[in-house]
Amino acid sequence: MNGDLDIPKGDDEFESDSFEAMSGDDDKHEQRPKKNFKKKMSKYRRHTSYQIQELESFFKVCPHPNEKQRLELGSKLSLESKQIKFWFQNRRTQMKTQLERHENAILRQENEKLRVENGILKEAMRSPTCNNCGGAATPGEVSREQQQLRMENAKLKYELDKLCALANRFIGGSISLEQPSNGGVGSQDLSLGYGFTRGTSTFMDLAVVAMDELIRLAELENPLWIKCSKSEKDSMNHEEYKSLFAGSKHSGFAAEGSRETGLVLINSLTLVETLMDTNRWAEMFECIVAAASTVEVISNGSGGSRNGSLQLMQAEFQVMSPLVPIRKVKFLRYCKQHGDGLWAVVDVSYDVNRESQELMSYDGLKRLPSGCIIHDIGNGCSKVTWIEHSEYEGSHIHPLYQQLLGSSVGLGATKWLATLQRQCESYTTFLSSQDQTGFSLAGTKSTLTLAQRMKLNFYSGITASPIHKWEKLVAENVGQDTRILTRKSLQPSGVVLSAAASMWLPVTQQRLFEFLCDSKCRNQWDILCNGASMENMLLIPKRQREGRCVSLLQPAGKHQNQSSMLILQETWSDASGALVVYAPVDVPSMNMVMSGGDSANVALLPSGFSISPDGSSSWSDQIDTNGGLVNHGSKGCLLTVGFQILVNSVPTTKLNMESVQTVNNLIACTIHKIKAALGIPA
Repeated sequence: MNGDLDIPKGDDEFESDSFEAMSGDDDKHEQRPKKNFKKKMSKYRRHTSYQIQELESFFKVCPHPNEKQRLELGSKLSLESKQIKFWFQNRRTQMKTQLERHENAILRQENEKLRVENGILKEAMRSPTCNNCGGAATPGEVSREQQQLRMENAKLKYELDKLCALANRFIGGSISLEQPSNGGVGSQDLSLGYGFTRGTSTFMDLAVVAMDELIRLAELENPLWIKCSKSEKDSMNHEEYKSLFAGSKHSGFAAEGSRETGLVLINSLTLVETLMDTNRWAEMFECIVAAASTVEVISNGSGGSRNGSLQLMQAEFQVMSPLVPIRKVKFLRYCKQHGDGLWAVVDVSYDVNRESQELMSYDGLKRLPSGCIIHDIGNGCSKVTWIEHSEYEGSHIHPLYQQLLGSSVGLGATKWLATLQRQCESYTTFLSSQDQTGFSLAGTKSTLTLAQRMKLNFYSGITASPIHKWEKLVAENVGQDTRILTRKSLQPSGVVLSAAASMWLPVTQQRLFEFLCDSKCRNQWDILCNGASMENMLLIPKRQREGRCVSLLQPAGKHQNQSSMLILQETWSDASGALVVYAPVDVPSMNMVMSGGDSANVALLPSGFSISPDGSSSWSDQIDTNGGLVNHGSKGCLLTVGFQILVNSVPTTKLNMESVQTVNNLIACTIHKIKAALGIPA
């Protein structure tokens, strides 16, 4: 491809944004009397600033509203459905026109470059030079065949100079036209820790091919992508993929391919920087990326931007359950700009076509060309198309999670894009609601930092990533689907015991999430409440709608003064799952944090619930027009319960089986209470 992406066109977009298009009339105005035309125009009024603001806000979320959404907007803004329809048509036309102007400017620049190159070649053909003296060759000194060969040689040399200059920009080195003494071009190598090296140019070749495949995957439709009749999600036809890209499934590996498109509240440059910075990337996708690091930076890009940036990375991917092993993978990440505000970032395992065990960069996961295409649409918003394609070893996955991991909501495109949308929306909401918490900015930030540490600590307890140094404990009288882990802790000081269990429940994700978030129902399952109902003392929203926030709970009514403990809690939900994590904190420590003090020394033992779809839900019915979860078609969900308790304040103390039995009983009792409250048979 030539550095450009094909932009899909809407089916109902206008070709002009004239008044006639907005009014919805046909081109019959030209035949009407001028007086009647003015009378017709007088019926139309400019939209108010409030109407425009509301329309623009809705356009960011949904550029193509359906009839029901248009009626709701019209009722809210006192506009007719036709006016709403024509406004959105004209707005899309305006955006399309801007894109076409930009594309035309790029094409004009490319055309000018080609014209200059053509002139140079023509000049070289008109003025042949002598190889011996370097002077101009006169007719008769060389044969016609020799003169033609020399002109062809000059043309090829000019093109080779261009290729070398382009390659030097990518690899940051110097490629000479002379044959190097070691017998190869681009001799820079990288040691990969497996007893072999790969040339930088080989990495770049692999990255360029992967980028081309990502663009094609984003553009192609049927039969490569099959749209599920229930979920409306794009699932890959792997047989068609193998015929198009000569791919072959690794022996013994299962495959997952998915595609998802949506609007994200972040501009393209910020998102690109986040994806290319390992720490920011891991922080953005904290519920997916357990650990990540950059092994080698091969290219920093060109012109002070990330265009052409290439790096070798390694990461651990997690699912919120002890039944799913951590997936380790080493891969290349390549970033390229395809136009103004148009970027693509692709990942690919660097040995994607190798079968030798000693050369594999993956541990149970092979990352085929995956990534995202980012289109900046202005107003701090981007349209993102996310593609996930991987092969993984499915033999060690618990049957409970096999269907989930084979869908787009396990570790597929829906999971990545939903997480990105939620994180960006949380940050935007926090910036717009700083004054609503009643605390200082420093106090709010300190509270959010504490909640972030609580959340990461909870993740580590239910996924058992090796980086967190938990030790697996084998104990009697513990269910086979329950994992018991221990570690020595400094904050709080002592031996911490973590227990986690996963199960399927015949209840929708949204109903279970709302029940666990309801402070009035908390005493039905949480033993920390001691039978008392709870109420919110502090609420830091992470979304305009309820359910995604950091809150501080205290006993309600007469029990308020009888307790010296508060409960810090964070909750979130999206199309790929939900989370409720909480931890008891003492009042003095929390007062210090809310005053802006350092939260690093506050002891936390988080517990909570991770809720995931079971992989068979009808996702088209789960998301309403405002982005909330409905889950009408879901028949069940997967629930992971996790608890952490301090069994002894002395780190050198040996763990006794009574503590194991205590935490095991705690999980069993909590699950029993939840089932009883929701009317689920035991």
